[in-house]
Amino acid sequence: MEFQKIIVDKSIVLKPTEIDDTQPIFDAINENRTFLRRWLPFVDATKSVQDTSAFVKSIVDDAEWRQEVFIIRYNDEFAGLIGLKDIDYLNHKAEIGYWIIEKMTGKGIVTKSVEKLVAFCFNTMEMNRICVKCAVNNTASSNIPKRIGLTFEGIERAGERYGKRYFDLEVYSILKGEWVEV
Repeated sequence: MEFQKIIVDKSIVLKPTEIDDTQPIFDAINENRTFLRRWLPFVDATKSVQDTSAFVKSIVDDAEWRQEVFIIRYNDEFAGLIGLKDIDYLNHKAEIGYWIIEKMTGKGIVTKSVEKLVAFCFNTMEMNRICVKCAVNNTASSNIPKRIGLTFEGIERAGERYGKRYFDLEVYSILKGEWVEV
């Protein structure tokens, strides 16, 4: 499936990631390290633009990657990334992941973007199940699936490695038959 730009609202656009996005992604990570580091294990491993380039190339070039990543643009400014990971076309399910830079928080950008991406998954991709996983105690992140009506399923113990330790993850999901688009 060829992914196109998704218009969230008059201020927010989700644009498929391209090679030309490498520098803005790296700059956003580099300028927001302290803010992003608390919950995102990849931040400390992203030391140079080449690290980001390898990530972007893997998304753009590798059909086996099974990930679709979008740049979140707010008023035509880079705000963060949102994507579908672990896409399972056979079982019609996927996981949504996201991050946003500090100055873009508190504007509803991620909530609106996740809501639009869920609708896209159900309406365009014909998915049946969408989930979001958030580190336990990452309240800002876990409030997003709660706000848009995903169901808390439980805790995935040691679900994400962060250096030499593991984070437990709160798991939220919604099925196509439960989704009511606003």
